[in-house]
Amino acid sequence: MSIGEVLAQLRADFPDVTISKLRFLETEGLVEPRRTPAGYRKYTWTDISRLRYVLTAQRDQYLPLRVIREHLAAMGDPLTDVSQSSVPAEAPAEVRLNRDELLDKAGLSDATLRALEEHGLLRPRPGGGYDADALEVATAAARLAEFGVEPRHLRAYRAAADREIGLFSQLVTPMTRQSGPASRARAADTVHELAALTQRVHAALVRAGLREILGK
Repeated sequence: MSIGEVLAQLRADFPDVTISKLRFLETEGLVEPRRTPAGYRKYTWTDISRLRYVLTAQRDQYLPLRVIREHLAAMGDPLTDVSQSSVPAEAPAEVRLNRDELLDKAGLSDATLRALEEHGLLRPRPGGGYDADALEVATAAARLAEFGVEPRHLRAYRAAADREIGLFSQLVTPMTRQSGPASRARAADTVHELAALTQRVHAALVRAGLREILGK
C-alpha cells in the first residue's frame, strides 16, 4: 500500500494521524516500508499492524517511542492482529541509575563524568539518580573520548541544545496549554519530530562541510 492508503486505513481509529506523523515514525525506526525503484514507500499489512501498535500505545498508555521500540523488538515480526489489549497495561519503570551504575553501563571514568557535569552536559534527576537520557549522553561521551573528544569540546552542543529547547518551547507551549492527554501526546510527538528533523539537518551540514576532507 502507498502511504496515502495506509493513512486511509488508520484514520478511522486514529483521526489525528497525518502523513507527516507516518514519516516521522519511519525516521524513528518504528516501521520500515520498502521503497520502489522510483523511491515511493510501499507498506505491508505487517507495517500497518506495527503502526497500529505504536499509535495505540501512544494514545492509550502515553508510552515514549523508546519504550514502544523495545516492545516491538521483543515481539519480533510478523506482528499480527495488534489490538488495544496487546498494549502493556503499564510502562516499564523509568530507568534510574546511581552514579556507579551509570559509570559501569556507559564505560565512563569518574573524572569524565565530573567534567560532563561541570560543563552542564549531564546532571542527576531531581531526587537523585540518572535517567536513560543521561545514560545516552554518558555512553556517547565515553565513545567520543576514544577519539580524543573531551567534555570541554562538547560545550557547544549544550549551547545548541539550549537554543533548540527555547525554539521548540515556543512551538509546543500552545499545545500544552490545552487540556487533556491528547494535547500532551501531540506536544510530545511534535517535540520528537522536531528533534529528529534538526538532527538530520545537523548531520547533513557536517557531512557537507567535511566532504572535501573525506574526498567525496
